[in-house]
Amino acid sequence: MQRALATTGRDFPFLAYGTDWLAFGHLVIALFFVGAWRDPVRNIWVLRAGLIACAGVIPLALICGAIRGIPSYWRMIDCSFGVLGAIPLALTLHWTRRLERLTK
Repeated sequence: MQRALATTGRDFPFLAYGTDWLAFGHLVIALFFVGAWRDPVRNIWVLRAGLIACAGVIPLALICGAIRGIPSYWRMIDCSFGVLGAIPLALTLHWTRRLERLTK
């Protein structure tokens, strides 16, 4: 593994640039959740979009992982991110709906 990383870094340094963009994308997505944290009722759409994204992880991991030859156990780990991410989002959505009913 270390040899593969060293060889890739030496021969294809431009690939690391993709990880910079991946990190940037995660930060931008996180910014949307700040709005949901500050005003959950008004920004309930962020929670719904997050749940949709979590659901999308599962078919993406299973279909694209199989196409790319990623081992099954690794695909199951990838799917677990969607399942585990959905738990706090679903709870937060439930509490936000309750808050919405209380404020009407």
